[in-house]
Amino acid sequence: MKHSNMFDKTAMIEELRRYYTLWRESNAVYEDWAKAHGLSLNSLLVLYSFHEEDGACTQKQISRKWLIPKQTVHAILKDFEEKGFIVLVPEAADRRNKQIHLTEEGRQFVNRTMGELREKELYVMEQIGAERMKCMNDELAAFIELFGREGAEKNG
Repeated sequence: MKHSNMFDKTAMIEELRRYYTLWRESNAVYEDWAKAHGLSLNSLLVLYSFHEEDGACTQKQISRKWLIPKQTVHAILKDFEEKGFIVLVPEAADRRNKQIHLTEEGRQFVNRTMGELREKELYVMEQIGAERMKCMNDELAAFIELFGREGAEKNG
């Protein structure tokens, strides 16, 4: 695959290092925010799943979506269950799988927590501007697509 003449290899490696640093820092700001709210980053991601799915999802869905080990999701769910935020209901088709449902207390907790997070995210996006945010997402999507395609071509 040919690379743009704009960058020599050293400059490209430097940009990759910058990308890795920004990736870690992006995770760290969310982890810090979660910690300030008494949560781990993974438990925040589980809350995000509840928020997106209106409180009804499975452990397997959460694990796949966020690439969190099933054991970690299970421990988070047990903690939320003990706090009275969720109930686990066995699915009719396969009783080993459990549907997660928010309790009223859980729904309030998710709405309050995700509302605060969303407010902060939207404030930041307003400061950046919609066009720059869209460009950032478009460029990241292009990187992911090209990286995935290159990997598939080399392995297939």
